[in-house]
Amino acid sequence: MTTANLDLAFRAASVALLLVLAVSLLADYRNVQAGRLGAAFALGSAVHAVSYSLDVTSRIPLWHAPLIAVSTGDIVVFWLFTRALFDDEFRLRWWHGLIWALVAAFSFAGCVWIAPSGHLRLSVTVVNLIVLGFIALAVWQMIASWPADLVERRRRVRVFIVCATALYGGLNAMLQITVAGHHVGDVAETINAGVFACTVAAIVYAMMRVDAADLFPAALEPAPPVIFSQPAVDAAADQKLIDALMRLMADERIYRQENITIGVLAGRLKIPEYRLRRLINQRLGYRNFNVFLNNHRIEEAKAALADPAQVEVPVITIAMDAGFQSLGPFNRAFKAVTGVTPTEYRRLKADAV
Repeated sequence: MTTANLDLAFRAASVALLLVLAVSLLADYRNVQAGRLGAAFALGSAVHAVSYSLDVTSRIPLWHAPLIAVSTGDIVVFWLFTRALFDDEFRLRWWHGLIWALVAAFSFAGCVWIAPSGHLRLSVTVVNLIVLGFIALAVWQMIASWPADLVERRRRVRVFIVCATALYGGLNAMLQITVAGHHVGDVAETINAGVFACTVAAIVYAMMRVDAADLFPAALEPAPPVIFSQPAVDAAADQKLIDALMRLMADERIYRQENITIGVLAGRLKIPEYRLRRLINQRLGYRNFNVFLNNHRIEEAKAALADPAQVEVPVITIAMDAGFQSLGPFNRAFKAVTGVTPTEYRRLKADAV
């Protein structure tokens, strides 16, 4: 098999896997934001497999430019997919689409105007610095959100997806900056296509090994507890820990503490962090530690908003007393749980009196 045929085979395999993944996600999780973004990222990656080349030495054909623009814009989709994957409260906004459009438009302009005007290296460098910037944002999102994830298998798969994509994308971006304007040869192109195909295959395989309902939760509400059969002694010990945890929540209101983490909570209970993570997930039914905390905070806020004696207390004061750091996250979390804003909730309770 020639080098050119091998390169084509790698690209075809990547496209086939990515299309199957996109169709699967759209079929099963089209109503879930992370599922839709995952499908969009897979489709953009398929375009990347078709259009990407390390060898940028001459004018790019006009028909090829839109494909490269979509491929470049896919890094924005990757960042948004990471946000949705790690942050259950993340919601798409109109300006996210604007960011994608600006990145894709700049890439298109680089292909048809900036590079042909004699500034090829500048165009390639700026585009790939943008790619590296969004990869850094995605990795930061992973690092910031990972500790709050309570589903152990999902935590590992999420980290693998982000790290594998970021490693491939980051190395390619730096490599293209380095070789811009130089001919790299067919062997290098084939190796790159092979590495991409292996990365895609590894990500698809990893996603198949975890329950997709865990990877793409359909709602913010806690799932039904997953009760595993275990010896009565272990069950009794777990119940004691849950009782102790609930006392910390109800009596000490530990959820009010600033920057409270699962590690701090585990330290108060004198148990390993992994055990507390498992208890909250499997016994109380929560997938995310922040949702667990926020539900307790919202219950306190609901009581305060319904209290006639606190009718003059500002909503932001109630939110911060309950442990929220600002009004925006409080409003979003409150509406996600109750279906109304805090102000509407207070008015409804006052009208019911």
